[in-house]
Amino acid sequence: MSVTTALTAAALTGGLLLGGAVAPAFGAAPAAAAPAPAPVADAVTVSAGGEGRASAAPDMAVLTATVEATKPTAKRALAAQSAAADALLAAVRKQGIADRDVRTEGLSLNAVYQHTDRPSKLTGYQAGQSFSVKIRDITRTGAVVEAVTQAAGDAARINGVTFDVADPSALRARAREAAHADARAKAEQYARLSGRRLGRLVSLAETGSGMHRPLDVPGAAFDEGKVQVATGEIREEVTVTAVYELD
Repeated sequence: MSVTTALTAAALTGGLLLGGAVAPAFGAAPAAAAPAPAPVADAVTVSAGGEGRASAAPDMAVLTATVEATKPTAKRALAAQSAAADALLAAVRKQGIADRDVRTEGLSLNAVYQHTDRPSKLTGYQAGQSFSVKIRDITRTGAVVEAVTQAAGDAARINGVTFDVADPSALRARAREAAHADARAKAEQYARLSGRRLGRLVSLAETGSGMHRPLDVPGAAFDEGKVQVATGEIREEVTVTAVYELD
């Protein structure tokens, strides 16, 4: 068969040279067929959740307090509340609290009514201002609470004290380390139960980011007698989900 006849036959068969009797044009060697790709087996993985906790003694406290005054007129109520607030601020400064650590959280003026069987009657106005006081020397917490109540007198309301750590990042890092170790230990156990070895880490996600647990002491705890404060511990909790390959 001539070269022309071979090319014509290839065109009639969809561009394929059928059989092995016809030599390629111009003496070219037949191209080797590309090997079929080997099937890739899906990697076997194990997913495990880990929980980590860390605790530390608090190193700071935040006192929340309110001064209130009720008077027949709004002007007199505001004046009385302002005088009580000035006394509170002077007292905390005397305890060594810096101005940057004292913040007004709320300011209010409300009408006061007497509710009876008859139509309500306006009897006066109540003015109030709430503060948060950050106490960096935690050993002085009780003294600061006493100073506030003595300075503002009957106008003072102690809402509560919250104990915390000034920088929770180190505590959270320890909780993350514990959560990671917990997840890996579980994954290793599942690998042994499956007759395999734990392989590389595929993914790691923090599913519960830092559940911070400061300690709250209600204001009622300071109603009677000398102020005593128990600081306890601050707790941080972290949960993670880790995925590992199994070899």
